[in-house]
Amino acid sequence: MSQDLYDLLGVARDADADAIKKAYRRLARQLHPDVNPDPETQEKFKEVSMAYEVLSDPQKRAAYDRGGDPFGGQGGGFGQGAGFSFTDIMDAFFGGGAPGAAQGRGPRPRVRRGQDALIRLEVDLAEAAFGTARELKVDTAVLCTTCNGDGAAPGSHPVPCETCRGAGEVAHVQRSFLGEIRTLRPCAACRGFGSIIPDPCRECSGDGRVRSRRTLTVKIPAGVDNGTRVQLTEQGEVGPGGGPAGDLYVEIHIAPHETFTRHGNDLHCTVSVPMSAAALGTTLTLPTLEADVESGADSGVETSFELELKPGTQSGTEQILRGRGVPGLRGGRGDLVVSVIVETPTKLDARQEELLRELAALRGEESPTGQVRPGNKSFFGRLRDSFNQH
Repeated sequence: MSQDLYDLLGVARDADADAIKKAYRRLARQLHPDVNPDPETQEKFKEVSMAYEVLSDPQKRAAYDRGGDPFGGQGGGFGQGAGFSFTDIMDAFFGGGAPGAAQGRGPRPRVRRGQDALIRLEVDLAEAAFGTARELKVDTAVLCTTCNGDGAAPGSHPVPCETCRGAGEVAHVQRSFLGEIRTLRPCAACRGFGSIIPDPCRECSGDGRVRSRRTLTVKIPAGVDNGTRVQLTEQGEVGPGGGPAGDLYVEIHIAPHETFTRHGNDLHCTVSVPMSAAALGTTLTLPTLEADVESGADSGVETSFELELKPGTQSGTEQILRGRGVPGLRGGRGDLVVSVIVETPTKLDARQEELLRELAALRGEESPTGQVRPGNKSFFGRLRDSFNQH
C-alpha cells in the first residue's frame, strides 16, 4: 500500500482516535461491498479498512509513524492483524458492536400478547344518538382449556432444545474477505423458543389457543358517529401460549334514516307544503328522532312537535329548533334544522284554474314580467355601491 494511511482516511496526522473512527465510519458506509459491489470500490474498501486497522491501534500507529512495519513483519494483509475484527465493520454501520457479538438475544418467549380485533356494527340513527346495548357474535382465538395455554398434552411439558441447549440461537461461522464472521441465528430445531414440545396438545396443536365463537354485549354510548370505535379491553385475540388477549374494537356505521340526515350533532329534514298553505300559513305535526326508540312513547318522551309556518313562507326557508338534534359525546345536544319546500301544483282542473286566474287578476299578476335580482356582488362591487350612495 503506497498511499499514506492518513490520506486514505482523510484525517490529519495528529488526529485523535475519535476523529479516526468517525472518518472510517463515513468511508465504510460508502465503500462497503454490500452498498457498492464495484471491484475497484471493494479494493478501496480493503485499503481503507487496512488504514483504520493500523491507525486505530496505538502500537501499530506508532510503528507506522516511525516508518516501520506496523504488522511486525507478519505480512500486513487485511484481516491478518490482531487488532481488526468484524465488530469494527458493524460498528461503522450501527455505531456499536455486531449484533450478537457480545451476547445473544436469548430464546423467544412462547407466551405473547394477542392481536387486537376489529368488527363493524351497523346501528340505527336513534341508537347512535341515544345509545344502546347490542349483542355481538365474535369469532376469535381463546385460551385452550385442555392444556391451559401450555401447548403440551396433559401430563407432559416442554423440554430444553438439545440443538441450542435452551439458548434459542445457534452460532454460524463464515469466512470472507472481512475475516472470520460469527453470527447468531434462531435455532431451526426449536424455532428460537429454546424448548421443544415433544407431545403437543391435540386440541390446539401446541399453540395454547383455539378459535371459538362467543357472544359479547357492547354498550354503545349516546352520540357516537360514523367511524367511532368502541374499545372492549382484552376481548380480542388470546395470544400464543395462552398470552393475554388483545383488545376488540367495534367500529360504528350508521344506517341511513328515512326522515333525518345528520351533520355533526345537528339533524336536518325537509318538509313540503302546498302553495296555498305556504301563502296562508299553517301548523305541521312532525315526528322527533325519539319516535324511533321503542320505549319512547311509554317513557313520556316527546315523540312529535308542532312546526308553525307563518303566512307567506317562502320555499327554502329554514327553521331551527334548538336542542332537538343529537346528544354530544361530551354533553350538550345539537339542533334540528327544518327546510321548507313550497310545492307548485302541476295539474289543475277547470274550476281550480278559473279560481287561480281570478286570484292572479286580483293581485295584478296576469302578465308578470319577472324580477331579476342581482347575484352576490364582489367586495369591490359592494364597496363601489357604498360610495355611490354617498
